[in-house]
Amino acid sequence: MGGHLAIVLHAHLPFVRHPEHARHLEERWLFEAIVECYLPLIGVLDRLGADGIPVQLTMSLTPTLADMLQDDLLRARFESYLTRLQSLQRKELLRVGSDGEHGEAVRFYGPWLAEARATWERHRGDLVGALVSHQRAGRLDLLASAATHAFLPGLMPEPKSLRAQVRIGLQAFREQTGLAPVGFWLPECAYDPSFDHVLGEEGVRFTIVEEHGLNYARPRPPAATYAPIASPSGVAFFARDLPSGRQVWSRDEGYPGDPWYREFYRDIGFDLHEHELLGDIGPYGARVNTGLKYHRVTAPGLDLADKAGWNPHVAKERAWVHAGHFVDSRRAQLEGVSRALGDATTPIVCAPYDAELFGHWWFEGPWFLEGVFRRLAQQSDISAITLRGYLHQHPRMVRATPAASTWGARGHSAVWMDHPNAWMWRHVHHASRELARVAGQRHGGAIEQAAAELLLLQASDWPFILQTRTAEGYALARARAHAARLRDLLGMIEHGDVDDRRLADLCERDDFLASLREELPQAWT
Repeated sequence: MGGHLAIVLHAHLPFVRHPEHARHLEERWLFEAIVECYLPLIGVLDRLGADGIPVQLTMSLTPTLADMLQDDLLRARFESYLTRLQSLQRKELLRVGSDGEHGEAVRFYGPWLAEARATWERHRGDLVGALVSHQRAGRLDLLASAATHAFLPGLMPEPKSLRAQVRIGLQAFREQTGLAPVGFWLPECAYDPSFDHVLGEEGVRFTIVEEHGLNYARPRPPAATYAPIASPSGVAFFARDLPSGRQVWSRDEGYPGDPWYREFYRDIGFDLHEHELLGDIGPYGARVNTGLKYHRVTAPGLDLADKAGWNPHVAKERAWVHAGHFVDSRRAQLEGVSRALGDATTPIVCAPYDAELFGHWWFEGPWFLEGVFRRLAQQSDISAITLRGYLHQHPRMVRATPAASTWGARGHSAVWMDHPNAWMWRHVHHASRELARVAGQRHGGAIEQAAAELLLLQASDWPFILQTRTAEGYALARARAHAARLRDLLGMIEHGDVDDRRLADLCERDDFLASLREELPQAWT
């Protein structure tokens, strides 16, 4: 009896870099993710490694995120961001004091931010290198992904662009990590059998789809979602496990809804009246989330104004309890599956999550994750494993064709393809055709920059943001800007007259994959 648990973290952010603004608001997405998610996760791996606790974690690293993490301008801006945040915490300690309802929380943030800085400095600000070091130590497997996290089913009318997203994503992974890509994260877990051959031909060995991608595969896999299948092109497909997913990120039954965990939506950036305390955090006096939050969930549906104070020490204890519950639930789940499948198959639960859930959306998430691995080390019924490790131990698979699927709402493509995003695709498709038409030409760097602009236009983030209505103005501006810049560049190429000043400006603004720039157009030829 027993089986394997594969925890997979999907690490991705859209490419946001604005050299023209010293304190651009949307660059804070990266800085918040670094301090709340990626530094704590690296700290977890560092501690587990130092303590000799076995860790087997799979994690995607998209080219856009890796590019930003390796960008000197953004790294310098992050250090300034962290300095401002530490300064604000010290001011808050004087304002709030060490007693009262919020004293425990205010005191907590000082050592917590100091630990984040220590992790940053220990790895010399090279977070990609830190992750690679953990892969080389056998704790982590990094997965490649599409160049700009494009929604691949939306590119099916333009197969050259679809292939370019996959091919450039794999090239970028090699360049950014120095590792050979093996596994591949399908953006939004979005798959269609029509491009299965592209994955196989480009060298993808394995990937992940939503649960119904295997449940409705043809023929139906005998192990359902508890073992990978081999597609017609030879790619291994794992399925996302829904029970483990619901336990961690369901708004109704997931652990982050526990009353003792930190409340994400209440932040001192909107509570304080003392504007001078916020001047160094929000650029130009803007009110923003600072990351210093003093309240807990308290109760479902409770008004933010009525939330009780957060105690980080109690919350950490709850994370340890929930880690035990999670491991016990997986043990019971795998025991039942093992009995049903018999000895023919060693089952695996594949549990993928957005990496930013752990630390950003759910502050206690890194503590929970550390607790899961420590608890797994205390028992022998189930074992943590990477997806690549499972394939190495169990190379025999049933051959079947996965069904079209995504992990979006209702499991298909509506989030990215329907209203309010349908208009965007005609621009993506038209630009894709035009770029493919001129990809083999050379025009003083214009074609290379045009390829970069097209990749950025194709990012799935813009339609997702429009659908969720979280930063609509920015998403619209980015999509329109990349489309307009691409038209400018294609016009220069068409007329054989490159405006060097305009080209230099675009190269500085959108310098995505600068080290691969000369190779980008070749992906369309």
